[in-house]
Amino acid sequence: MKYQFVADHSHEFPVTLMCRVLAVSRSGYYAWRGRPQSQRAQDNLELLDRIKEVHAASRETYGSPRVHAELVQGQGIQCNKKRVERLMRIHDIRGRSRRRRRVKTTDSNHNLPVAPNLLDRQFEADAPNRKWVADITYVPTAQGWLYLAVVLDLFSRRVIGWSMADTMCTLLVKDALEMAISSRHPQAGLLHHSDRGSQYASAEYQAVLQTGEIVASMSRAGNCYDNAAMESFFGTLKCELIHDRRYRTRAEARQDIFEYIEVFYNRKRRHSSLGYLSPVSYEELCQLCLN
Repeated sequence: MKYQFVADHSHEFPVTLMCRVLAVSRSGYYAWRGRPQSQRAQDNLELLDRIKEVHAASRETYGSPRVHAELVQGQGIQCNKKRVERLMRIHDIRGRSRRRRRVKTTDSNHNLPVAPNLLDRQFEADAPNRKWVADITYVPTAQGWLYLAVVLDLFSRRVIGWSMADTMCTLLVKDALEMAISSRHPQAGLLHHSDRGSQYASAEYQAVLQTGEIVASMSRAGNCYDNAAMESFFGTLKCELIHDRRYRTRAEARQDIFEYIEVFYNRKRRHSSLGYLSPVSYEELCQLCLN
């Protein structure tokens, strides 16, 4: 094991120094290097190559749990979770960690009617189109903020509606809602939860909800935890995409976000809460089980 460590890190540190620190002889190390690799070592190298491929395909966002899930569920490779974790640690292959920073996007200083908090932090749904959550976030570009409105189905955490604009207007959130309704055709009684911002409380937005016989629910004032599922999605989006980008134009950001949501997040990204399936795969599996 010590010799393997020296071999794995020989491109980073002098062999002589590592042998001294690990209390092994250089001659012993070079003798070990001259022997054929064990089957275990060969298997590790092959598994490491697969790990690197999965990590790269995830935009270098996956940590060991999701890498392991992709290897086992996606590629049919039987391997131990701890083995994957160890190889990733040794070779410094990491997922991305979140940074906490938020610009206020909720304007609740208005006299518009506010709906009660009917969702009450019950973020689980037993079928599609039972509970939707909505919110707005911001994306920095050299041209100024780009605002993104999203509607999420709590059953599968799938993004079912989204819209982007230069300003945080009612049309921004209305477009996202209408996209969700057009793609999902929900039945009457669907619960729609948002913050109590002026965009969501507006007569124009509420009219769309009423026409679709959708029940409105709103967070309590200043309480982001009442819409934690949306906060989690935006945190994921920013960790895995936005924080590593420096957008020159809003158009550049729009294209990147579109590709992330529709190509990666909805169809490929594995979610721990969904048994490490993507939102689309989870919905498809549940539909098969019902047929």
